[in-house]
Amino acid sequence: MKDNVTDNVTEIECCGAHHVHANLVHQIEDGMPSDEVMQSLADFYKVFGDLTRIKILCVLYQNELCVCDLAEVTGMTQSAISHQLRVLKQMKLVKNRRDGKTVYYSLADAHIQSILNQGMEHIAE
Repeated sequence: MKDNVTDNVTEIECCGAHHVHANLVHQIEDGMPSDEVMQSLADFYKVFGDLTRIKILCVLYQNELCVCDLAEVTGMTQSAISHQLRVLKQMKLVKNRRDGKTVYYSLADAHIQSILNQGMEHIAE
């Protein structure tokens, strides 16, 4: 049985003759972000590659919650939630606010909601 990756590779067509469109190539090269910026973007998207973090983001998409509530909703330990929240906070995907002894977490901004929405729309197609 073939996998989808193998099937897709055989469908890719190549140019019949090698010819570089130099003007277009240089224009694109000039507009490309630096390797440092692209690495930051790659790291940003890596965070979305973890099911636990996606669950937390989807929960926080609905409402801000404390670690105890997040653990209850996701069926995970508070320790596991705290670890993932640290990662999400480092990548500026979530923010927190303190109310007395309780710390509440929420999505960092509307950009994160938009990223989640676009991802859900894409996989629903």
